[in-house]
Amino acid sequence: AGKGVIMAETTEKALEGVATIMENRVFGSAGDKIVIEEWMLGREMSFFAVTDGRSVLPLAPACDYKRIFDSDVGPNTGGMGSYSPTIFYTPELGQIIMSTIVEPTVRAMALMGRPYQGVLYAGLMVKNNQPRLVEYNVRLGDPECQVILPRLKSDLMDIILGVVNGNLDTVQPVWDTHPCLGVVMASGGYPGSYQTGYPINGLEEVAKEVTVFHSGTKLGERGQVLTAGGRVLTVVASGSTLNDARNQVYSNIRKIEFKDAQYRSDIAKF
Repeated sequence: AGKGVIMAETTEKALEGVATIMENRVFGSAGDKIVIEEWMLGREMSFFAVTDGRSVLPLAPACDYKRIFDSDVGPNTGGMGSYSPTIFYTPELGQIIMSTIVEPTVRAMALMGRPYQGVLYAGLMVKNNQPRLVEYNVRLGDPECQVILPRLKSDLMDIILGVVNGNLDTVQPVWDTHPCLGVVMASGGYPGSYQTGYPINGLEEVAKEVTVFHSGTKLGERGQVLTAGGRVLTVVASGSTLNDARNQVYSNIRKIEFKDAQYRSDIAKF
């Protein structure tokens, strides 16, 4: 869920993090072991591709905002917002990612006798136009999926069937060039402890061209939408420019209210 990672700027904070995990046991038995990793410098980016086990088809890239508070402060979360396409992404960077990271992975799995069919989501750090792989996921990211799929103008089923039937090399998806942006509304206290069951008001006031994805909600006994998780809603809009999409999202997110709601105000703010 994107949680359990402590970014330690100093040795002191690193030692505090070890104590938090292994002595205070904030992550339970998951804290029996820890992994100490290099702090990669650069800009974070999510690169998505699908493969039928032989061919690899890149999808639209996105940028995810993991930390809970503005200016990338606070603990990691499952993602507090995202936008697509990434402003620093170029076709040249895409070719480097495909040729040095994604395609070699697919080839290696086939050579091992374990050909992979499905989505490959590469979490990357990019510095000086050189990507480094942080992790793989075998799914579309969340909240990146909510800003990628609205940009797909052709049929998603064509991509799915290309993966399943092994003819992905014949699929040519069409993407909207307009950017898409999404902001997550979360419960107060998330990613730590939080309360649920609060009524959500204002959903009916959101503009028609804006999409509200529900993730942590449920229907109450009287049919009212209630909070039911840490990340509650993702408000998404497209625009002729990234700034236009951003303005659309934030002007509509302010129409939605629930107790202790929190969200970042700096998604795609440069």
